[in-house]
Amino acid sequence: VHILLRELCRQHTVPLPPDLETLKKAFQPNGAAVLQLHQQQQQQQHQHGMSPQQLLSPHQQLQFQQQQQQQQQQQQQQQQQQQQEQQQIEEIDSDCDELEDDVVGESDQESEGEEDLPIEMDDGRSTAKKDEMEVEHLATLERLRQTQRQDYLKGSVSGSVQATDRLMKELRDIYRSDSFKNNMYSIELVNDSVYEWNIRLMSVDPDSPLHSDLVMLKEREGKDSILLNIIFKETYPFEPPFVRVVHPVISGGYVLVGGAICMELLTKQGWRSAYTVEAVIMQIAATLVKGKARIQFGPTKGQYSLARAQQSFKSLVQIHEKNGWFTPPKEDG
Repeated sequence: VHILLRELCRQHTVPLPPDLETLKKAFQPNGAAVLQLHQQQQQQQHQHGMSPQQLLSPHQQLQFQQQQQQQQQQQQQQQQQQQQEQQQIEEIDSDCDELEDDVVGESDQESEGEEDLPIEMDDGRSTAKKDEMEVEHLATLERLRQTQRQDYLKGSVSGSVQATDRLMKELRDIYRSDSFKNNMYSIELVNDSVYEWNIRLMSVDPDSPLHSDLVMLKEREGKDSILLNIIFKETYPFEPPFVRVVHPVISGGYVLVGGAICMELLTKQGWRSAYTVEAVIMQIAATLVKGKARIQFGPTKGQYSLARAQQSFKSLVQIHEKNGWFTPPKEDG
């Protein structure tokens, strides 16, 4: 600008303006001028109490506000995630509060006076209160709870919190039930997973042919039970478990190829979330007897397997979805 004004004044024979040198100094593009301008802005900010963003242009202020909003949203999302994680941990911790009370109550009673506890040595196993469960089953529930908490903290959780809570409650109720205590059936968790159970059905109608077959099975193989396998999904109890016969091979009794069981309540159509595992086990025992199930002791066409059972059950569901289910007379149960 300084050079341009001097050239214009020379061409038009006009005297130079007196402030020309001042103009030259004011617009020198060196670091000192920039530093001086920055110091003036800081001084202005200090005198007028202005915030740094108020000295920005409108466009810069908008960008600054957007960055602040993004940071606030990220902080809120992190807080919500932490709250959800903490809530899930608390749910896992609380699903066995009653179990811990039982353990603590039992320990207190033993320490206060052993004479108050009846000693029962019928089967060689120590028991908890008569209306509760055996100590070994309390320990199983506690071990499961600790494993679930460790898996969650490691980020290797399988299933869902809702399904796990329901299955833990079902298992606890079964350990307390009379049917379980009377050895009508037993439970084994496969690989200590609450999502897969092996059920040994040891008691059926004593007047049924199936009961006689179980007696013969014990004489021949040393086994006196029907082994069932139950697999639960993470959607349980809103979807039914998959149940199949593992051993022995059975004819009749609504047992299909591969070991699948033909029962409407085991399908999505017939299942209700209020059904309990124990009720399903008892219903299967009754269905086997009603269907005149017999154990096959001779050579069989094929062994049971999970894949064959799933395939036959899938075909069964498709047939009944098309043709409906047959409802037996009331006198048949």
